[in-house]
Amino acid sequence: MWQWLLDAYQHHIVESGRELLFLVFVGVVGSFLFIRLSTRMIRAQVKWWPGNVTPGGMHIHHVVFGLVFLLIGGIGNFALRGEGRPFRELLALLFGIGVGLVLDEFALILHLEDVYWSEEGRRSLDAVLLSVLLIALLLIGEVPLGGRSPDDTHWTLAVTWTITLFLAVITLLKGKFWTALLGIMIPFFVFVGAIRLARPRSVWSRWRYEARPKRMARAERREARWHGKMDRFRIRTMDVIAGAPTKAPDSAEEPLTAAPESVVSRDAATS
Repeated sequence: MWQWLLDAYQHHIVESGRELLFLVFVGVVGSFLFIRLSTRMIRAQVKWWPGNVTPGGMHIHHVVFGLVFLLIGGIGNFALRGEGRPFRELLALLFGIGVGLVLDEFALILHLEDVYWSEEGRRSLDAVLLSVLLIALLLIGEVPLGGRSPDDTHWTLAVTWTITLFLAVITLLKGKFWTALLGIMIPFFVFVGAIRLARPRSVWSRWRYEARPKRMARAERREARWHGKMDRFRIRTMDVIAGAPTKAPDSAEEPLTAAPESVVSRDAATS
């Protein structure tokens, strides 16, 4: 079993020149899983789990450690000359760890406040899952915007990229964010997203459906039938992976969070 895994790794990862990207992938996934375990243990007030980093009483979020790892991994890889093994592999792993820690607090950066356990904090999980998916697609050989055949000319690539981007914009205007981003890697998604009905509250529906009540009604029925189920499944999955957000308090005295945070990655619960 182990020999088969080693042979598969050597053939599909090392020989294809994707080892550094694979180590970035491992760093992102590993650091995200660790930080979520850490913050959930802190949130549950598990006594034997280490606490958050608070030198001098100042709470340091793990996005800070993530930025340090990003700087070390990124600048270090540019600074190395030649093969630089095994340091280049180590730097790629550190870079992936930094990406995971930073993206886990993406919502904090976006809102410029600690929303880790709030509903807005789910944006961090969206950012992590999307990044992991895109890296995984790169690992299996997909490239952005399509057009990867050796026979493709510059004009063929230009036309392919233009059409893909155009369809991606339409898909975004129709309110299908995930479909558009996946379509950047796999153009089939944006082709489908561009020809299907827009979501009722999207920019496209305001432009095109307000004067066409029948089409708007179809879009609303489709939203209730399919997207409602998908959104509920997505929320349940997020709750399992990252923990359910804290509900808004009924009174001003109730705290918004249950506990502080953790070490290096243990600082995401509100203090």
